[in-house]
Amino acid sequence: MSDKTEKRMAGNYEVMQGIAIGDREVVFGVDEKAELPYFCAFYEKNGIFESYQEGMAGDDYVEMTELFADRVKEQCGKVREERATVAVERVKITADMCKPMFQCGDIVGKVMAVKPESLRPEYRSVEHQLIYVRGGNGARQKAMGSSCYCTVLYSGENERWERYDLAGEVKRECLPQWAKERAAEIAKQQEGKNNKEKGNIQEAR
Repeated sequence: MSDKTEKRMAGNYEVMQGIAIGDREVVFGVDEKAELPYFCAFYEKNGIFESYQEGMAGDDYVEMTELFADRVKEQCGKVREERATVAVERVKITADMCKPMFQCGDIVGKVMAVKPESLRPEYRSVEHQLIYVRGGNGARQKAMGSSCYCTVLYSGENERWERYDLAGEVKRECLPQWAKERAAEIAKQQEGKNNKEKGNIQEAR
């Protein structure tokens, strides 16, 4: 059995370094046979598609390394700016603050916490961890599949997580007041949406 790992490629460039921070990853690639052997770009992947954006190639290693470093610094700055806008205390939700998954059963309509290790280091805090589960196969304890469709309490954005990415249901006493209020709002909105869908089905019969 070979212990060789598959090379990561960006076109003809082998990606030698990649640092993911914020909404993108900065990559540095090398193709020693190319006229411009050094490559730097932003990499994005949404689960279906992947792309390298704002790619730059050059023949000066130091210059391209400086570009790589500048782009990493730029991404760090964006994360700092994002953190500065967070209006709640940025604490981390840990396993002891949650009811463990094996005790949770069906989790539709529950406030769950994403495991810190399932998030990148810069996102391991409450505004990214707390989610309200709306549905998905993974939301049912004995269903096939693991996908959970969720709403992030703080941002209101819809995300998909796998059941194994969740630490558990957050204990009521460990939920910040803003999270309790936001969860109640989302639950009310979801109830209204479900009732509307049921009404549409009945009208169609």
